[in-house]
Amino acid sequence: MKAEKDKVVTFHYHLTDETGTKVDSSHDRAEPLTILFGHGQIIPGLEQTMEGHEPGDKFDVSVPPEQGYGERREDFTQRVPKKYFRDADHLKPGDATVLSVQGGGYRQVVVLKVGSSVVDVDLNHPMAGKTLKFDVEITDVRDATPEEIEHGHAHGEGGHHH
Repeated sequence: MKAEKDKVVTFHYHLTDETGTKVDSSHDRAEPLTILFGHGQIIPGLEQTMEGHEPGDKFDVSVPPEQGYGERREDFTQRVPKKYFRDADHLKPGDATVLSVQGGGYRQVVVLKVGSSVVDVDLNHPMAGKTLKFDVEITDVRDATPEEIEHGHAHGEGGHHH
């Protein structure tokens, strides 16, 4: 079975940036990553490359910023009251943290400055403007259930839990 829209794809990956610095690796966790393919859960450049691959396939892919987390935008900063951060009292400049956003959900941001009641953050994703190198191994591909397609994500092992 091949990775394509509405399949549940499980894969291991190792991610480095253009300098060869390790950014993230599924091997650091017990489980590989499981996604519902074709639903925008991973960056476009990675999803496009994975399409058509089968379990056991290993490949490398280099994803430019426009297919990844976008170009960095200058002055893309915001001053946010501390109450919107779960870990406000421990933040320091340079930290990556997660900000609750209006309408629900979260956004990864980088702290620029911490004041007494507010935090200045860079809204660019920490990986924005970077070419990302993925080393991927597909371990499993299965049909998604109707419920998974309706919810837009995989359930069960390595997927989304309610």
